[in-house]
Amino acid sequence: MAAMAREYGEYLHRGATRMSKSISPAAPRADRVRVMTWNLWWRYGRWRERREAIIAEVRRVGPDICGLQEVWSDPGENLAASFADEFGWYFAYAPSPAPERWQRKIGDVNVGIGNAVLSRWPIVASEIRRLPAGDEPDEGRVVLYAQIESPFGRIPFFTTHLNTPWGQSALRREQVAKIAEFMQKKDSAFPPILTGDFNAMPDSDEIRCIVGKMAPPVRGFVLLDAWSYARPLEPDWTWDRRNPDVAATLDPNARIDYVFVGLPNDGGQGHILDVDLIGTEPRHGVWASDHFGILAELRG
Repeated sequence: MAAMAREYGEYLHRGATRMSKSISPAAPRADRVRVMTWNLWWRYGRWRERREAIIAEVRRVGPDICGLQEVWSDPGENLAASFADEFGWYFAYAPSPAPERWQRKIGDVNVGIGNAVLSRWPIVASEIRRLPAGDEPDEGRVVLYAQIESPFGRIPFFTTHLNTPWGQSALRREQVAKIAEFMQKKDSAFPPILTGDFNAMPDSDEIRCIVGKMAPPVRGFVLLDAWSYARPLEPDWTWDRRNPDVAATLDPNARIDYVFVGLPNDGGQGHILDVDLIGTEPRHGVWASDHFGILAELRG
């Protein structure tokens, strides 16, 4: 654990301070916070071409804060750091403490995987919590917290990636409980934001307990699902068989990626204004990821 803590601390310190002078994406609106979540499909498929497609899509939609999952790093490059340089942003990165199952899939023990936060505003603090693995094979799941110094005050932002198999709902609920405990310790005037790939559909127990449709994982804990709030009657699949990489899995269409937001404060900050899918079309014949991402617009 000590070695893991040193590795985490190294990335988080750099993430809290690093910024380049590159031209950033679209300028933010003075009264809005644009939040994005996206699973980037690690180093699978045509990853070099996908890297460029991801950059182009982020530029197009112009988010203020991004929660990213399946972010790769190797001895030559950390993808989150490269994106921060590309956009002139700040970043924090949380490497998986158990990347072996992923590395076996691509046959390369030198490539790491993790979660990341990118922000056009400074990241002034960041922290990682390991999530339980229960009796299942350890997938090295974590939640990454970043405190972001925005024009609207400090924003508590979290991103995570929960266990994959459909049959592990009980374990994902344990992971959600650990996240809820962690989030409740990070008090702020601006409502908390939780993003990520939850590998669970909206009617699953692990999602229903977050949004107040069943007993919460921690007393008093409830968040709003941005998609259900802003566009409850519109198609919401982030795992969509229109994408040939998803079709090849034979999985059903599903929404498994989320932007959750705490209840608005007395000034209306955090109120969910709109939401949309991103990465829904190939670029030059290349799909950026196997997942579609979500972009939510909040009142600042």
